Amino acid sequence: MWGACCFILLVLCQVQGSQRIEPLVQTEVGLIRGLQAEDGDYAMFLGVPYAKVNEDNPFGDAQPFPKFTETFEALDDSAVCPQTDFFSNQLVGTLDCLHLNIYVPNKATSQNKLPVIFWIHGGRFTYGSGKRAEFGPKFLVRHDVVLVTINYRLGVYGFMCSDSVEVPGNQGFKDQYLALKWVKTNIASFGGDENQITVMGESAGSMSVDYHLLSKREKFFKRAILQSGSALCPREFVQSDDKAAIKIAKHLGFETDNFNEAISFLSKQNEKVVVSTTQELNMYFRACAEKDFENVEKFVSEDPGITTPEVKGISILMGYNSQELMVIYSNDTKEFYDSLNNFLYDVGDEFVDEDNVVRHFYIGDEEMSVSKKKLLIAFASDYKFNHPIQRSVIRYNQSEVESVYHYIFSYSGGRNMFKKIFNMTEGGASHADELGYLFDSNLFPGEPSPEDQLIIDRMTAMWTNFAKYGDPTPNVTDLLPVKWLPVSNYLYALNINTSGKMHKRPYRSRMAFWDVYLKAYPEKFSTTSASDFDAINSGN
Repeated sequence: MWGACCFILLVLCQVQGSQRIEPLVQTEVGLIRGLQAEDGDYAMFLGVPYAKVNEDNPFGDAQPFPKFTETFEALDDSAVCPQTDFFSNQLVGTLDCLHLNIYVPNKATSQNKLPVIFWIHGGRFTYGSGKRAEFGPKFLVRHDVVLVTINYRLGVYGFMCSDSVEVPGNQGFKDQYLALKWVKTNIASFGGDENQITVMGESAGSMSVDYHLLSKREKFFKRAILQSGSALCPREFVQSDDKAAIKIAKHLGFETDNFNEAISFLSKQNEKVVVSTTQELNMYFRACAEKDFENVEKFVSEDPGITTPEVKGISILMGYNSQELMVIYSNDTKEFYDSLNNFLYDVGDEFVDEDNVVRHFYIGDEEMSVSKKKLLIAFASDYKFNHPIQRSVIRYNQSEVESVYHYIFSYSGGRNMFKKIFNMTEGGASHADELGYLFDSNLFPGEPSPEDQLIIDRMTAMWTNFAKYGDPTPNVTDLLPVKWLPVSNYLYALNINTSGKMHKRPYRSRMAFWDVYLKAYPEKFSTTSASDFDAINSGN
């Protein structure tokens, strides 16, 4: 009865003009009131809490948020988890941040439940949020899907990993899991289909999705979209370290060699001070393999490079951008390129090309100069993203997955996100550039150009088709003129731009080089097992 009444209220929100009835929904956790959007036919429920951080130990497990005793007014998505803001470089955030935002097309009802896309933001596990200002829903919800965006703990609060049951590690992933479970339980009350959930992320968010796929925990989703990130990306996985908390506490004036004492001290400190201290100490927190503790369910059990995926029946869409690490080599000064005498830049201090094998493959014996920019971008992109992602695609295709779709995003237009932020003019698409064509963002005021609108329409149609049907192009149309073939015995990939073409095994010579290099130097890849390549037929 309550659900029916609430769906009636949602339907009433379709009334146009001055009488806009704000949506009210009865959920398993209580009444939630949202507001009607002004830029489309959808309702918004902003800042809904799904979990609560333990104040006595904010580095440990969060707990599901208790049921509401009064109507929750879901009108504010301003809360973010503790971090240094990417745009302002200011310390922001609070530990009261485990919130999610739900965007529901007005036509969603109990008799017309719509597929759900669950978005996990990127940001190197260090910054970012699910705020509407960055991930506006209007491009996606017009295709009759429900969109959910979330916050999760970041940095030291989300990914400190220790040998103690108090802080076992991967709390950010566990936050995401609690949010997914909340959506699985409650989304039908909003008109979402709890059996048609697609989890989707970019960069660190995509790596997160990969860890959800690899985790032994129950899957609350049917499909997965991974954009520019894999659990196999090098140096994004670490071992547990009790010394991190002790080191931070010492920097703040508390001397101890006891981990639990350090955690107890840090738990009482202002979160912005703790985040600032980790930056002063140049500490970066990542996923880790958790230790065994009695009555504690692990999220990550082992190095993802040796984990066997358990993904029977799940469909996957996964790819990368054509010039992922353009941002690293966007500097055109002679001094910058003269400084690259070891060829490598920002790919990890542990990676040393002792015999110049990598350098010779990409630039031969040529001197370093700005004329080698494209080759250097190719090198860094291949090492950090392209090759690990292709490996993941191949590995999933060899599992019991339902289907795997692979892509390259290469379009260069007015809404390429990183190219705009960093004022890059090179051709192709840098890391995060596709986001401007999936989400409405304050970064891009005004109306899109006709060319950009085509890419918006094309990408959102394919992404939402995948969420609905497990097939991004169920029908060939004027908008989607190319049939996107799934990976099979051939590594098919769709090149996403204004024309769009299917390719076989993108960058095949470069990827073949890394196949061989990895077998020769497996120790250079902490998340890599050379045996993953045994079944690869590089001639496909």
